[in-house]
Parts: sequence; C-alpha cells; structure tokens
Amino acid sequence: MKITSPVVGEMDVSADRVLSFPAGLPGFENCRQFTLVHAAESESPRLFILQCLDDPEVVFSVTTPDILGLNYEFTLTDAETASLELTNPDDVSVLLIVRASVDDTPVHANLMAPLVLNTATRLGLQKVIGRVDTSVTLKAVA
Repeated sequence: MKITSPVVGEMDVSADRVLSFPAGLPGFENCRQFTLVHAAESESPRLFILQCLDDPEVVFSVTTPDILGLNYEFTLTDAETASLELTNPDDVSVLLIVRASVDDTPVHANLMAPLVLNTATRLGLQKVIGRVDTSVTLKAVA
C-alpha cells in the first residue's frame, strides 16, 4: 500500500507492517489501520510515528512507557484480551501517545489512554482508563 503522509512523506507499507485497531481510536473511530515509523529527526531511538493508513493526515507521536522512566501497569478485561487475540503475555507491547509541550516540560504523555498491541497478531486497542488505579512509578533514567 502506498500513502503520502504530511509528516513522513510518500511511503510504501507492506501488509506485515500494518497494525489493526478494529474499534479505531476514541475520536478517530474510522482510523483502523496504522503503521509504526521511526521518527528520523528524533534523538531517541524509541520515539515513533503512528501513521494512519486510512487517513494519512492522522499521525501520532508515540513511545514506550519505560523510555519516560515509567513502570506502567494496568489490567485488561477479558473482552479486551479476546479482541487482541492475546494468548501469550510476552506478545503485549504498550505505547503512549506523546506531544511536545509549549511550556518547560519537554513532552506530555497520555497515561490515561495507552495503546496496547499484540505484536504477534498486529491487533491493537486504546485502553481508556477511567479511574486512577494503575500503578505508575518513576524509575531512574540515565
């Protein structure tokens, strides 16, 4: 599939690089197919661009919680586990949507709506956390 993104330019995306979010993302329900692209200009090797394939204008910056120094834990419901076709906990990857800040804080991360991916099936969902009952602790980042 060939797309033209305002952020990453023209690119070919092979089927094995497509991530499917069957329910879309909250506020972007029609955006169901994405791909991850390394953010080339970034100094961090763990900053990615989540590029929508359904609407190339929809692009998110994402990273893993650990790169922000977070130990991040939450529970998936049985329905969420089933929708991800998750059978092996080692296949789970969590990403946080981040955005640059206009104040002194370098980035803001959306901790209340992490992206959860099954790396084996390439299925994903956005886990909207309604209560702050997650375990989020800071760890030293060198």
